[in-house]
Amino acid sequence: MRITLPGDGPVLCFGGPYSNLEATRALRTEARRLGIPAERVICTGDIVAYCANPVETANEIRDWGCHVIKGNCEEQLAARADNCGCGFGAETTCDLLSRGWYEYADAQMTDDLRDWMAGLPDAITFELTGRTFRVIHGGVTMINRFIFPSTPAAEKSAELEAAKADVVVAGHSGLPFGETVAERYWFNPGVIGMPANDGTTDGWFGIITPEADSSLTFALKRLAYDAESAAASLQTAGFAQPYVEALVTGRWPSTDVLPEKERLSSGRPLRDVEQMLA
Repeated sequence: MRITLPGDGPVLCFGGPYSNLEATRALRTEARRLGIPAERVICTGDIVAYCANPVETANEIRDWGCHVIKGNCEEQLAARADNCGCGFGAETTCDLLSRGWYEYADAQMTDDLRDWMAGLPDAITFELTGRTFRVIHGGVTMINRFIFPSTPAAEKSAELEAAKADVVVAGHSGLPFGETVAERYWFNPGVIGMPANDGTTDGWFGIITPEADSSLTFALKRLAYDAESAAASLQTAGFAQPYVEALVTGRWPSTDVLPEKERLSSGRPLRDVEQMLA
């Protein structure tokens, strides 16, 4: 889907609300504080996942009116599939835990929301300062592909080429990062619904700011929110104790999915970053 962003100013990007209503409301409040209208806000998908409020979170996103693409979780829920389609290795900890939270979300989901999810675009394309942007969930042709900071530049370059874009905005991996790849840019603004495995409770989002000289500034920002309340709601739901602990410790219950470099960085706080693309 090709869109035209109204007005000018920054674009706010985020991924993975993950059924975390507290984080979703906090980001909506932050967007309002920053003066960024819904029409310049883009979600990379996975609205529904680990946390306790799948229906409420999906309704909050829909009511916000921001742009949303379909994540693998929306794809699977819309199709009434029996698993999340996240791409976890069979019988890994993440795979085993996903059965609990996906079953919970699937049982809660309404027909109306499934229909809405089915109608979400797989990708969004737009122009900014003369550059082509493509927003995807995981990979260009594989919705649940994991692209991490340590993923080889050649693989990111191939994805950028397949996207036919100067900038790819992507999600799915759960870790925020930006990287210049042969004069193009890969930007993952992170997720808001779970911490970034960095030992803090914050979520992450991104701000893309067009500058007067037609350059672009890409900023990765922390999202502080009431993680204790989100954890309490999940505790009450009773289906995912390891994710209750993740919300309050900032550490994922498993690093099975991570490459070695990211695994070795577990628990190390990330920092806000700003990078410029001339």
